[in-house]
Amino acid sequence: MTNPSRPAAGDAPTVCDHLYELCRPDALPAARAARDAEAAATDRARALEPTSRIEGCTFTPSAATFPLIKITVIKDGPYHVTGSVPLAVQTIVAHEVGNSVRWKQGEQLQTPEEYFLCRCGQSSTKPFCDGSHARVGFDGSETASRLPYVEQASEQDGPIVGLSDAPPLCAVARFCDVGGQVWNLVEVADVKAAALAVREAELCPSGRLVAWDRRTGRMFEPELEPSIGIVEDPAEGVSGPLWVRGGITVQAADGTEYETRNRVTLCRCGASRNKPFCDGTHAAIGFRVSD
Repeated sequence: MTNPSRPAAGDAPTVCDHLYELCRPDALPAARAARDAEAAATDRARALEPTSRIEGCTFTPSAATFPLIKITVIKDGPYHVTGSVPLAVQTIVAHEVGNSVRWKQGEQLQTPEEYFLCRCGQSSTKPFCDGSHARVGFDGSETASRLPYVEQASEQDGPIVGLSDAPPLCAVARFCDVGGQVWNLVEVADVKAAALAVREAELCPSGRLVAWDRRTGRMFEPELEPSIGIVEDPAEGVSGPLWVRGGITVQAADGTEYETRNRVTLCRCGASRNKPFCDGTHAAIGFRVSD
C-alpha cells in the first residue's frame, strides 16, 4: 500500500496522517496466524520447478522473445505468463479473531522469462501447469464481464471518503471486516475511520474495493510492482487465487484484453463461476495446493 510521509507537527490530522500511523510496522496488530502453515506453504513453493513446455497444451508460443509483461489465458488450459514476471508466495495474516490484517511475502520462486501457471486446480506441480487440464477435460470457459471496473461497481459516498465496490470480483480475503467492516467505516465522519477504510480497500487483492477522496476525487491505490502472488490463507485452511499486481495485462483466450488494473485475482482452483477471475469458490470447496 502507499506509504504516506510523516505528518508535520502541529498540522490538523488528515486521512493521510492516520494512514501513516496505520502503516507503521509497530502499529500493525500482532499476528500469530498459523506460522507452521506459512512455513509449509513456503517449503512446497521452494520444491517446485517451473516448466515452459506443457504436454496437452494446444497453445504454441512463438520463438521470439517476450518484451511485454502479459498473462494470456489459454483456452481450457493454463495461464501463459511472459515478460519475466516475479512470482512469490503471499500469505494472508490474520489476528486472533480471524480477521485479515496484513500480507506476508514468502518464498520468491525462480522463474524463466515465460512460464505456465495452473488454472484447472489439478496440477501435481502447483502453481505450475503439468498438463493435467488435458487429462481431466478442464472447461475453462471465460464468463467474466469485459466491462471496465467503473461500469461494474456501485458507489458509496461517505462524508470523507467514497467507496467503489464490484462484488463479483470478491476473492474473500476478508481485509474488509476489521473495525466493523469497510462499508460502515466509510459512513463515519472521522478521519481515523476513513483512514482505516482506505487501508482495508487497498489491501483487497482483487480490486473489488477502491476508496477515493470525496474532496478531490483521487483514488487511493497501493504502489505495486508488476508481479504475481500465490495466495495462501492459513486462517481459512485454503489456498487462494493468483494475485496479479502492478498493472499486468490479462488477455482472454479469444485475443481480447481485459481492463488493465493495478490489482486483480485470477482463479487457480478451476471452479470459479467468474473465470478467469476469482470469485471466492476456493474457500467454499476447501481448495489446497497439497490436495
